[in-house]
Amino acid sequence: MANIAFLGLGVMGYPMAGHIAAAGHQVTVYNRTAAKAEAWMAQHGGAHAPTPAAAAAGADVVLSCVGDDPDVLEVALGSDGAIPAMREGAIYIDNSTVSAEVARKLASVGGERGIGVLDAPVSGGQAGAENGKLTVMVGGAQTDFDSALPVMECYGARVVRMGEAGSGQLAKMVNQICIAGLVQGLSEGLNFAAESGLDTDALLEAISGGAAQSWQMVNRGHTMVRDEFDFGFAVDWMRKDLRICREEAARNGAPLPVTEIVAGFYDELSEMGHGRGDTSSLIRRLRKG
Repeated sequence: MANIAFLGLGVMGYPMAGHIAAAGHQVTVYNRTAAKAEAWMAQHGGAHAPTPAAAAAGADVVLSCVGDDPDVLEVALGSDGAIPAMREGAIYIDNSTVSAEVARKLASVGGERGIGVLDAPVSGGQAGAENGKLTVMVGGAQTDFDSALPVMECYGARVVRMGEAGSGQLAKMVNQICIAGLVQGLSEGLNFAAESGLDTDALLEAISGGAAQSWQMVNRGHTMVRDEFDFGFAVDWMRKDLRICREEAARNGAPLPVTEIVAGFYDELSEMGHGRGDTSSLIRRLRKG
């Protein structure tokens, strides 16, 4: 069992840290809002710390799960950041979805201090985090991956090393690019079905076992037609992720024509006041009235 620090207790981090504690590790948590850390400790035990540095001091493994590039840089390298406080030989795992550039910066700074760094964004949403069934895409050295794998398996059903630093974030970008086009296609199909007078429940039963099947169809199809859009991963978070994808594509030259369009649709949803609805709410744009 290891001494673990977990930084960031949002809708994903809170249950992820809970799974690590349930596996028997000693977990110290940090959250920008201290009340959330206190609530986590009351539920799961362990301890909470007032700063990332205090949480990370003496830890074998430090994990972070926060919002965007500036947030990761602050908790990892800021004035009270974790990495400067970590001991040599420890490992830092960032489960946030951020740019590959930030992932490589953390790896470089960590390497100078003898600290292994893994970029390990996750997919599977709030339900995956709560059930400990996330997919984890990891970039970093093989030796660090091997050492940290037992901890990542506490919350990940599938943990795959993609390559060196930044590769995990690049893989997560591919994941989000694929989801964006898929959800738009599903939205168009289901709206078309409704406008045609089809029984959408019967339709989903018919097509979700064939070539059109997807995780989104199976898990969100019925809720989309019922106007239920409260399933954790918000539109505004997807907008951030697609911004990162588009910025990376501008660097590597990969065309993203569909992603560009769907990113604009998500911007529209946010402007309409639906920024906190989940990503399947794309169908809202298509409905009359």
